[in-house]
Amino acid sequence: MKWVGFAVLALLGLMAYVRLSPNDPTRWHQPIQGDRDKQFNAGAIRVVAARAEDFTRLHEIALSWPRTKVLSGSQSEGRITYISRTAFWGFPDFTTVELRDGQIALYGRLRFGRRDFGVNAVRIDQWLDALAQE
Repeated sequence: MKWVGFAVLALLGLMAYVRLSPNDPTRWHQPIQGDRDKQFNAGAIRVVAARAEDFTRLHEIALSWPRTKVLSGSQSEGRITYISRTAFWGFPDFTTVELRDGQIALYGRLRFGRRDFGVNAVRIDQWLDALAQE
């Protein structure tokens, strides 16, 4: 019976670590390296033709997403990094949106683990789909 208590405590400790560990903006809020769409184990990059107004609208879309807030950056900077957390565990994913000359680049990636099972690609594709609906 004691091992169940230890397992529960270990699980709660892991959950607290994931939710409470600091997220250094200087580590995650970096220029996006890449000029074309890319899918990889820990995230995805999308690059689309866009205008400055689309960057503003994409910011509104990101902020309307569940459990998503700005980690660093601003519209005037032309780069914003968002942190989105999973509902139960609170695992953080980071999405950087960058305005370029006639383009917007999006880079979604995980913090913990080696594989995101396509979650970041789905999120940024949904943001872009919502932008296309406008």
